[in-house]
Amino acid sequence: MKYLLLGTLLALVGMLASIVIWDIEMVTTITGGIGLFFIVISFIISGAFVSGDRMRANLATESVEGSKQRNDTVLHSVLIAIPNFAVAILFYFLLN
Repeated sequence: MKYLLLGTLLALVGMLASIVIWDIEMVTTITGGIGLFFIVISFIISGAFVSGDRMRANLATESVEGSKQRNDTVLHSVLIAIPNFAVAILFYFLLN
């Protein structure tokens, strides 16, 4: 729950910064960029960009604690990204 709130706070800060510094049209770019950043982080940590052989080798040598920590980090970064994407989509459809 706290990561969803952190994502909402980042979305609000991105909204306010883009409105104050640039223009309201930049809200989609800023919040979408924040969301994209956290999604890419979750892809990298989850190992989605490696081949099947590499993934199998990584999972075979990983401990249970390491696997749980990796999965938690992936989930947390996705939970941070969700509110940012929601704000970006909302402003995209409101402004166009």
